[in-house]
Amino acid sequence: MGVTVLYSEIFKSIQGEGHYTGVPTTWLRFFGCNLECNGFGQDDPTDPSTYQLPYKDFDLIDIKNVEDLPVWKYGCDSSYSWSKKFAKIQKNETCEEVAKRLYDQMYDENTHIAFTGGEPLMKAAQKNTVKILEEMDKLFGRKRFTNITWETNGTRPLDSILHNYLQSIEHTTEFFFSVSPKLWSVAGEKDGIQPDIVKQYHDLSEVGQLKFVCNGTDEAWDEIEDSIVKFRKVGVDYPIWIMPVGATEESQDEVAKEITIQTMDRGYNVSARVHCYIFGNQIGT
Repeated sequence: MGVTVLYSEIFKSIQGEGHYTGVPTTWLRFFGCNLECNGFGQDDPTDPSTYQLPYKDFDLIDIKNVEDLPVWKYGCDSSYSWSKKFAKIQKNETCEEVAKRLYDQMYDENTHIAFTGGEPLMKAAQKNTVKILEEMDKLFGRKRFTNITWETNGTRPLDSILHNYLQSIEHTTEFFFSVSPKLWSVAGEKDGIQPDIVKQYHDLSEVGQLKFVCNGTDEAWDEIEDSIVKFRKVGVDYPIWIMPVGATEESQDEVAKEITIQTMDRGYNVSARVHCYIFGNQIGT
């Protein structure tokens, strides 16, 4: 058996956030992340002692697949894709098998493909991505994909294997880096802003976005504005999108209107989580 890939799910849905909202997309969600983002949805994201983290207490006795899990209101809504607790229900297949599953979900090479997680730029995931894309090239008869997106937290440097492979691909393929920097005042992550690393992505591809999750507090807005200055200082000029915090439609609705108004007043783009409104943010959608 060849190199195997540990992943949570492969599915077809729309892109629900940012620039490509509404575009049919085939997704590969890798298992593993360097951040936890337990502050999402908490009353005080900066005080871990007050966190409610229902995923930690969830009983897995009757759960066989990640698709059978609920989406939790507090903490990272995709904790199943990185917490060791859920490792035993992940999928483990060869790069050839994963490539075939992705291929079967796509209409043709023009179908938008997105790598997410967890964190799709973890070192192992980057190396596996190259192998998977090489296998998919064979399935498509050496045709190149039109759009590839990485949904990343922007804290993992590009590995030379992925970087060199992408540089070797004809410019008919768009590499889109959807960077969602994690804020201390919203996600409870202290080292989530890494402009120099995101500059690596920008140097490889000038198309992408900076997508901040906001809870509407003054602290969050101040941190967003400060972060944008840092990204712009190193030359990252990706457009700015602001998205209300919330793993469910109901939790987004609590803050969406005020955040939308503030986002427009500040001159940025507004992003909802459209898949939540359509599918209820079910796993696999």
